[in-house]
Amino acid sequence: MRSELGPEPVFRLDRGVTGFYDPKTGPLPMVDVSAFRAGWHTAARIACGRVGNFIPQTYPRTFHTATITNGHGAHVILCHAHFPLIAFVADQRYSYSDEFREAPTWSSAFTDAAFVVLSLHQLNSPLSKADTSTLAAGERQAIRHWRPTSIGQVIFNSWD
Repeated sequence: MRSELGPEPVFRLDRGVTGFYDPKTGPLPMVDVSAFRAGWHTAARIACGRVGNFIPQTYPRTFHTATITNGHGAHVILCHAHFPLIAFVADQRYSYSDEFREAPTWSSAFTDAAFVVLSLHQLNSPLSKADTSTLAAGERQAIRHWRPTSIGQVIFNSWD
């Protein structure tokens, strides 16, 4: 659908999605890790796999990492620490730029657990295609400094 202002954005980046926040407005929300873990275990059962390791978010990363291994190999799942957003990547790393993968069919377990599983198209879309109108001034400054090129790079980052 088009509006008078042009095409609708691919994704809306909510205030705090970069991991930066204004202390005056209080800390960022925290995603329900137990809900993520429940979705992770359900996804492993659906995938006929087993859960691997879970690496909790630590500063400056904006995400938790978990793995599932099945007959198709290891699947690495990123769970945003502040918003219920999920992405899939090839390997466990400290940071990501363009290593995102399309979500497997069994990722529906995360959707059922009230998470949003981001598509490869959304993650790799240029930042210019995102609605950034609600980002705080500090977040905009971080984006200018780190120069991410995709939506996924903004959401799943290790900026300090």
